[in-house]
Amino acid sequence: MMKKKRWSWLKENRLFFFLSIVIPLIIMAIAYYSIGVYWGSDKTILASDSYSQIANFYAGFNDMLHGKQSIFYSWYGSLGLNYWALMAYYLNGIFTFIVYFFDNSMIPDAVYLIILLKFGAMGGSFGVMSQQLFRIPKWAMLGFSTFYAISGFALIATPMVMWLDALIYLPLVILGIHRLLEQGKAKLLFFSYLLLFISNFYMAFMVGVFSFLYAVGLVILKPEYLKKGFPLYLFTSLCAGGASMVTILPTILDLINNGEGLTGVTSFFTPDTGAWDLIVKSMVGVYDTTGYESAPFIYFGLFALPFLFFYFRTAEIALKRKLVSGGMFLLLIASVYIYPLNLFWHGFHAPNMFLFRFSFLITFFALFVSARAMEHLTVQTMEQVINGGILWVALFSAAVFFSNKKRYDFVSRTSLILTIIFIGMYLGLLFFYTRENRKPRKKLFVFLFLALFSVEGVVQANSLLQGIVKDWGYASRSLYEEGFSDIRTLVTAAEEDNTEFQRMELFDFSSRNQSFKYGYSGIQMFSSIRNRRSSQYLNQLGFRSRGSNLTISYKHNTVVMDALFGVAHNITKHEPLKYGFSLKQTENAYQLYENEYSLPLGILTDDNIFSDEVSQSQEALLQQLSGEDETLFYLTEPKIVDADQITIIEEDQNVIYSEKAVGETRRITYSVDVPANSQAYLMLYGDSQYLMKGAKVRFTIDGVQRSGDLIKDGQYYNLGYYSEAKTVEVELEFFGNSQTTLRKPMALILDTEAFSYAVEKAKENGADLTVDGRVVEGTVLAEKDQVLFTSIPYDNGWEVYVDGEKQKINALQDSFLTVAIPEGEHKVKFVYLPQGIKAGFSLFVGCTVLFLGYEGLRKRKARQEEKRKQEQQ
Repeated sequence: MMKKKRWSWLKENRLFFFLSIVIPLIIMAIAYYSIGVYWGSDKTILASDSYSQIANFYAGFNDMLHGKQSIFYSWYGSLGLNYWALMAYYLNGIFTFIVYFFDNSMIPDAVYLIILLKFGAMGGSFGVMSQQLFRIPKWAMLGFSTFYAISGFALIATPMVMWLDALIYLPLVILGIHRLLEQGKAKLLFFSYLLLFISNFYMAFMVGVFSFLYAVGLVILKPEYLKKGFPLYLFTSLCAGGASMVTILPTILDLINNGEGLTGVTSFFTPDTGAWDLIVKSMVGVYDTTGYESAPFIYFGLFALPFLFFYFRTAEIALKRKLVSGGMFLLLIASVYIYPLNLFWHGFHAPNMFLFRFSFLITFFALFVSARAMEHLTVQTMEQVINGGILWVALFSAAVFFSNKKRYDFVSRTSLILTIIFIGMYLGLLFFYTRENRKPRKKLFVFLFLALFSVEGVVQANSLLQGIVKDWGYASRSLYEEGFSDIRTLVTAAEEDNTEFQRMELFDFSSRNQSFKYGYSGIQMFSSIRNRRSSQYLNQLGFRSRGSNLTISYKHNTVVMDALFGVAHNITKHEPLKYGFSLKQTENAYQLYENEYSLPLGILTDDNIFSDEVSQSQEALLQQLSGEDETLFYLTEPKIVDADQITIIEEDQNVIYSEKAVGETRRITYSVDVPANSQAYLMLYGDSQYLMKGAKVRFTIDGVQRSGDLIKDGQYYNLGYYSEAKTVEVELEFFGNSQTTLRKPMALILDTEAFSYAVEKAKENGADLTVDGRVVEGTVLAEKDQVLFTSIPYDNGWEVYVDGEKQKINALQDSFLTVAIPEGEHKVKFVYLPQGIKAGFSLFVGCTVLFLGYEGLRKRKARQEEKRKQEQQ
């Protein structure tokens, strides 16, 4: 019976459903085409984080789907991390699986297709909800569904494509609440909630809170729901939430274990907000920025605006309903301006740009209320709708002419004129439409409405995409594909050349996540899901990872760090100038260098490794692993031999490098006396991130130029290896700010003979470990009771077994796995399973069975009740 009803609905509404999907999809395709983005175009759809994160993570996901890495653990980034948690934020969207059908070199086209499909799905879901809940013409439903899909937030969230899934499920969740409370049907709500929570836990929190408040609002409007349907709503929500724990529980535990801190409430009012923010962002074609100091993107189409005022003015809608709806609006608007409420919607974690991420809820509710209001549109009420439109025009005009021009300089008079024209045309068409009774004329009006919706949609989409172009730009295909086949060839060659687990890094990179694209175990990473404990320790040793550890950088470090963390290969366009690295293969512009002095994944040592003196520096750590105490590093002071357009001021231990003339490049040349058999580095770092904000440096050594970010990259700028004594000159060019404050530069000299001897001694203590996805195992031979140190980042999901018996893991600096090994030969096995996954899976099965079982009992009881009534008749 249910299948027949669904088929009947689809048959009756197939054109409407098709158009609700296709119209926003086509609008977006046209808007992207207008900025030079289309299938196979030279300019890709990748902007901001979609280039640096999404495309690379999609490539890694593709590898996982093809069995190249585990679904639970990835070795691709940051030495190794919880991949299940990474997917929970970035990759669990409904269409992500599509990447399976693409090569990693074609991921930009996969992202393009997925984004278009998501816009179509947003329109389709709002259309389905509208058809079920609103008594308005289908052409109007198409208008509302189109403007929901191409709303302001949806458009600016395209670089963060994983957020769009929440907008797909929100209308279905609201429809599910109505079906449950009004008809006692709970399945739609259960599966909508479940898919929502699994797709992206972050945005799901916002939808979950909003939908709960919405359900409470319905109970206030109809108190009989409190006993009739609200308990079933709570039961269904809890079952869906419990079932989603298969994803959410391991992710929450991962965030907690990695010390993800909450943002403190520092003020009552949200900083950098203005009185006209919501007004100007309701106009067509208005874009300020997706960075800091932006106003919320709440645009929901101009067609709905007159009905929004009409909703609160008409006597046809009960006062109680207006108060409930007004209360919801008041809460959402207050959340923009009151900082504690703002933080609450973001899980008390202040967003890093892309502010007011809950603003799509304002958009949705405004469209929902406007559609409700349109149910009461008649010839008699048309005047009130027109008055509502005039009031909006007055507000927009006031905002343009009387607002603070410094804050609202992004609002143009062109946007005002277009807004007034569109509102005028909508009101004019509505005026004649309500008075027209002839069907042929009605169809003409429908066509005009749909055409006007589409034109406004293209104008809005193009304007916001142009804004993204100015803010971030869209990466070229050549940038994404540069050297792709060459690098993949070299990665494959490195893997075939060495059967042991190894790490490698790419020098000339355009994203810190490129190891996911090329499929190698790397160190660099940029992600909201990361192992903060290991990153903090690596930052202390030398791989730079400041602040909240969103990034970790490999650049500008020492060969000692390469050795300690098993960096066996570098891929670069230029000779790396690193001791122990020799050229193995060349593919066009790229070269593969092999490191003679990389250490294995596990090394036997003693428990002195846990002492603070040993674990505080890379030198001490290598000395501990090798059992040798010979000094590896010493410092010497470089000399200034030339300076151009630069003022140098020394203050205590700091040096300030300032411009002599505004805009001129500051250059300074240092000389360093390097002894024979030495690797030299110039140390450039500062204590204050504020004083170094934006500071970057280009340094040239022997004609090879490299660059560095003085905040995000390491402090050891490589001057090269020298087998004979030499005085080396290095030219520095500071840029990115007008004044750079650093600690007084020193040259760090590595004794390569002592280094190579220490590495060889450490290799003698190496453990023969093999890696297979989430399992690391091998045989170790301990001459006495020892400790097995590994360069595997510590995570509560790891378990270790020695000769089949589970052992306690001791984490070095709470960051890397170690385990005690008794004297003799033993089999060691490390197994990873995200903490909480077993409990989460049990909850998934249990809550799903509980819900479906209860639904079965309810249906059985309903059938029995119906049968009893028929027998009584």
